Amino acid sequence: MVRTRAPTLWVIIGIKLIKGLLLLLLGLGVYSLSDDNLPVEFRHLLVLFHLDPEKKFFVDLAQSLSQITPNRVLVVAAGTIFYSLFSLVEGIGLIFRVSWAGWLAIGESIFFIPIEVYDLLHNFRWKVVVILAVNILIVWYLFQNRRRLFKHH
Repeated sequence: MVRTRAPTLWVIIGIKLIKGLLLLLLGLGVYSLSDDNLPVEFRHLLVLFHLDPEKKFFVDLAQSLSQITPNRVLVVAAGTIFYSLFSLVEGIGLIFRVSWAGWLAIGESIFFIPIEVYDLLHNFRWKVVVILAVNILIVWYLFQNRRRLFKHH
């Protein structure tokens, strides 16, 4: 079987790998904060960006951050890292054009479609419309082209 060029597949691969890398960095960043005093770190961040940490909005936000336990931070970090690895494995599988990676990408995209529709029904935002459209296009493209794009054993 001769596989043809697939620029759309490479765009999808790029999206998966970039998302996975960004989520991995975010998860590791959150993990690094697990033992820190979050309100103090938040204050340092505000000072770094030359923002007034005494404004009511920032004081209220710091108060909310003080309610977050280190254990909860670790759970968020672990979940983010796990999902990032899922995206990276998916992207690498798509690079090698293995059929399970195509089905994984289709399944992941289908999973989020009802969530995005629900979100749109309750709070319409163009950003969510774009994300929904991208997910629908990924599902349609991968499903329609699965025989041409992927190795089948």
